[in-house]
Amino acid sequence: MISWSDSGQTHEARWRSESGASAPRRVVVVDDTLPADTAYRLACEGTGLLWQGDFQNARMLLQALMRRADRKPRKVAARAAEKVAAATPAEAFHLHRQAQAQRARVLSALLIPLEADYGIALRRAPDLRQACEEAWGPPPGERMVASLRELLGLVGAHEWRKKGVEVPALGPPPNNRIHPHYGVFSPVRGEYVDLVAAAPLPSAALAFDIGTGTGVLAALLVRRGVQQVVATEQ
Repeated sequence: MISWSDSGQTHEARWRSESGASAPRRVVVVDDTLPADTAYRLACEGTGLLWQGDFQNARMLLQALMRRADRKPRKVAARAAEKVAAATPAEAFHLHRQAQAQRARVLSALLIPLEADYGIALRRAPDLRQACEEAWGPPPGERMVASLRELLGLVGAHEWRKKGVEVPALGPPPNNRIHPHYGVFSPVRGEYVDLVAAAPLPSAALAFDIGTGTGVLAALLVRRGVQQVVATEQ
């Protein structure tokens, strides 16, 4: 659960995070009057920013937070570069993951309230109910709060699922599209698909696709003539 105070009253809602991130311990109600620099400072401090203004302005604020997160002062950037240069490959990878996690935490601080049916009662808010239901299942019947960044990810996944991704290795259009669901990688980069399409097959009797995701490799193996393909996912 996540709680906040507004006009002297305490409110509470269900916290929704597909990444498993914890709800912010401190939440402040903000709107279109919040300067981007102040928002970035609060986000870096771990404060959740519960948006009550125009939805499209929230998207613009998120873009402003991204610019600030990627624009480090020269001294800070220089120290980070020195640390990476002196690190082993494993340490450098850890530092990179650490920086990415911090960036994600900051950008996830901008929060959007959702109604019990996944509706968003903000000015100029789009109807994201179908996208939310595809990713999260039927509405739970209670108000929720989720990060704007995650909601925009749901919208992107919904569009991929609706329009599909053309995969040339699966043949000519229109029957060469994969429609990925939320939570799996969309096959927009085809290097690994082309590799499987060209690699010699040790057998055409049976193949296993472990961690199939969208199923694009399983479909490709079937197209190449493999008689039985076992595709598994966690």
